[in-house]
This record gives sequence, C-alpha cells and structure tokens, in this order.
Amino acid sequence: MSTAPQAPEDHAGKEHPVATCLTRLRQLTDSSMSGGGPARIQAQKAKGKFTARERIHYLLDEGSFQETDLLVTTQATDFGLKDKNPPGDGVVTGFGTVNGREVCVFAQDFTVLGGSLGHAHALKICKVMDMAYSNRVPVIGLLDSGGARIQEGVNSLDGYGEIFYRNVKCSGVIPQISIILGPCAGGAVYSPALTDFIFMVEGISHMFVTGPDVVKAATGEDVTFDQLGGCEAHSSKSGVCHFVAASEPDCFRQVRELLSYLPQNRWERPARVANPDPVSRAIPLLEKMCEMDPRKPYRIHHVIWQIADEHKFFEAHAGFAKNIVVGFMRLGGEAVGVVANNPAHLAGAINIDAADKAARFIRFLNAFNIPIVTLVDVPGYWPGLTQEHGGIIRHGAKLLHAYCEATVPKIAVIIRKAYGGAYIAMSSKRLGGDFNFSSPSAEIAVMGPAGAIEILYSRELAAAKSDAEKTALRARLTAEYAAKFASPYQTASTGSIDEVIEPGQLRCKIISALRLLREKRQPGAHENRGNIPL
Repeated sequence: MSTAPQAPEDHAGKEHPVATCLTRLRQLTDSSMSGGGPARIQAQKAKGKFTARERIHYLLDEGSFQETDLLVTTQATDFGLKDKNPPGDGVVTGFGTVNGREVCVFAQDFTVLGGSLGHAHALKICKVMDMAYSNRVPVIGLLDSGGARIQEGVNSLDGYGEIFYRNVKCSGVIPQISIILGPCAGGAVYSPALTDFIFMVEGISHMFVTGPDVVKAATGEDVTFDQLGGCEAHSSKSGVCHFVAASEPDCFRQVRELLSYLPQNRWERPARVANPDPVSRAIPLLEKMCEMDPRKPYRIHHVIWQIADEHKFFEAHAGFAKNIVVGFMRLGGEAVGVVANNPAHLAGAINIDAADKAARFIRFLNAFNIPIVTLVDVPGYWPGLTQEHGGIIRHGAKLLHAYCEATVPKIAVIIRKAYGGAYIAMSSKRLGGDFNFSSPSAEIAVMGPAGAIEILYSRELAAAKSDAEKTALRARLTAEYAAKFASPYQTASTGSIDEVIEPGQLRCKIISALRLLREKRQPGAHENRGNIPL
C-alpha cells in the first residue's frame, strides 16, 4: 500500500540549510582568494608585478588549474597573526597543465604578509611537491617572498628545511623549475638553487643571502638591490640564474618552451614532435668553415642554428661562461641537449665557470634521458694564476666526471680543433662517446702545431741565421707537424674518431646516429644520482 508523499517542511522565513552551507563555502572561498585585499594588490601592480593567481593563469593552460589547500591558514597566534588570519597563508598551490601535460605548481602571494614563509605556508608547498613526486610530474615554484616569517620563529626556518629535503628527494626524478618574481632572500634562496633551472625577470627579481643594509653594515660596501642580486648579477657573474626575461609574460612563455624539451620524469623520454625540416638538408656554412683560420673567432651559435630542426635553439645560461654554450634543440623531431665550445669568447677555452656550467647541464640531460650532442672547437684550458689557484683542476674534473657518468646517447663533432686535455674532456671516444665525428680540416693534437714546433724544433729554430729564414722554417715545420700529427685522419686511424665526414652532411650524420642510439638506455633503468648544484 503506497503512501502519499510528504509535503516538504515549511522553511518560510528561514534560509534553507543547503543554501546556508553553500553561502558559507562561497564566502570562505572568496575570502581566501582575495589575497591581501585591494590596497595591497594595487601596491603589487604598481611595482609592475602580477598577483599569484594571475601568474598561474599566464603560466598554465587556460582553465586547467585546480587549487589545493585553499582554506589552509596559520595556526600561530602570536603578534596578532590570529586576528590577521592570512588567506591561504600566503601561498597558492595546486596542479594543472602546460601544453596539455600535467604539472604541479605553487605561487607565493606577496600581498599576504609579504609572502613570508610560515609553518602552514611551508606545509602547503611540501604537500604539492610530494604530489608531484608521487605522480611523476614536474614541479614549478613561483617565488615572491620577504623570507621567513619572524612571528613564527624557528617553525618558519624548519619549514625551509622541509622544502630543501624535498628538493633533493625530487632531484633527478622530476624536473624542478624556479621562477623568481620578486625578492628571494636569506635561506629562501637555497630552494631554487637546488632546483634544475632558475628564471628571473628584469626589474623585479632579486636573490641574495644578505640584503644591501647588512652588506653595508658588515663590509662598508654601498650596493643597490640590482647590483647585489638582480638579473644581471646572477645571469652573468654568479651563474645562479639560467634564463632572464624582459617581462612576466615573456618569462612564462620561456618556461613553457623549456618544458616542451623535457620529459615528465626520469622514466620517460622527451616527447617527439613532427619534423618538417629535411633530415638530409645540406649545411654549406660548415663547408666554408673548413677554409677558416683555426685561430679566427666565430659564434658557435651559427653552427647550432644550421644543424637544428627549423634553425631553433633554446639556449640556457646564455650570459654566464660564454666560452661554452649549452641548451636544447631538436634533430629529426627528437629533443637533444647541446654542449659546445664558443670561439667568440676566450677562444672557446675551458675555464672554471665553463666546466661547472657544462658539467651540471650534462648531468641534467643524463638524469632525464636527453641525448648529448657536443660540438668541439677547443684550444685547451684557460691558463693563468687565477684559474690554477681557483681550482681549475678540481672544476675541470667535474666535466670529466659528468661525461664519463652519462649513459645517454653521446655524439661529438670536432669542428675545427681539439688540443690537449680539453680534447679528452669534450666527450672524447675514451670517455664513452658513442659516435665521434670530425670535419676534414680539424686539428687534433696534444697541442697546437705552432706551439709544438717551438718545443720539438727549438734548436733548429735557434740556429736560423736570419729572421726571414726562421719565419720560413717555422712555417714549413708547422705545416709538416699539422699534416702528420694534428690531422683527423691520424686520429681516425686509431679509432678515436669514428668518421671524418663531409661538413655539409653533419646534420644527416647526427640524426642517423641518434636514431640508432634511441634504445641505448631504457628510461628509469639508470641509477639516480640527482642533479647536485656544481
């Protein structure tokens, strides 16, 4: 026997319970998403800076961001924090997509307590880093913070320790990218330093362990924020910064481009893309280089652009240690990392900074299954008291270690010259190179012919009766030495060079080698040693 349906309870004059819950939720959500309020948001914009949520909007694919821990706030009560109830505790965390691929992201909100890091703030960052690690996706940090929250004491410092621990745990497992979009001072600087790549924006980004006032008090030096820790200082002098952008939108564009060359994690390869550029495209420029004086400088970028698919090269660390060039390009649609001597700066010789720069980049490529293409045009190590006392031996050994350790495909091409220990260091056959090519005009020797004959034929040169006779003798001996001992054919005869190639065929040769080597190592099968800052 059916019963008639009950009439709904009359709530006339009262708000429905469901509506009350939704109203409460929406009020809390709106409050948490409001940041530090209109006045502080306006102050942020007056500095030419975006808000935390605007930055995430520009970085991620439209509509893809899913926020986590929106309602988290500090549990500290001292110094008025209980009354302030900082929204989201000054950091926005969550996940979304970049070019359709999942990433985890956190963005510090300078409008909320200056983006200072408290205990809850740190736990939100740690939680999203753990999410990235567990789900094997890149993590991107947008940093804009006044540093540790003094009101929370040592708890805030412990928060940095928790983050550093996760930075190291994630190192070499998932790509980690830091974007400096305001101040980053004190202990806060070490988290980005532990990540793989750091971006800075001209005019708004600053990194330093101690600020200008402390520097003045301690050393008497008067410095501005830009001089101490701006983009120029860190991109060209310290080497802390890898990429510099003219604006925040330009920065986010660069981050998206970088991610296009990277895999999601150490168990994957970078995505292959369609390649409209003919594999067999000739490179007439390299044929002309065979006629160049080995001592004449040129920018190695011109060679890289000629080799790369559609002439595109994404350079990293462009302003630091310019005598060596590193970055990403595609060959036959496959992402590869490039390490190349640059004769336009310090003749392309290896110095302390160049060794550190190249070694860390090589270790990153090895961690994330990206083949290494090395373009060699190196006269040796840069000489001098500063280099020797600065530890060129120790730093140069890092480069050797990185190449020896790398088990990804390694292809090297000697463009013009390779002398002495620097020849060995630049991915030579005996360091485990898979394919080592040379142009027909390359000089490969213990040292340059001009220097070698001064040692080998010192008596004959001293016995010359006139300057004209000495000049003629020197020219003849140099040519003979170069033909016999500095020839690529002599090196090829020992197997240290696999092939002396037609320069115009270089692109085709490298792509063919990469295709053969594609299955050389299964992603994830290699030991993870992390990507320690060098």
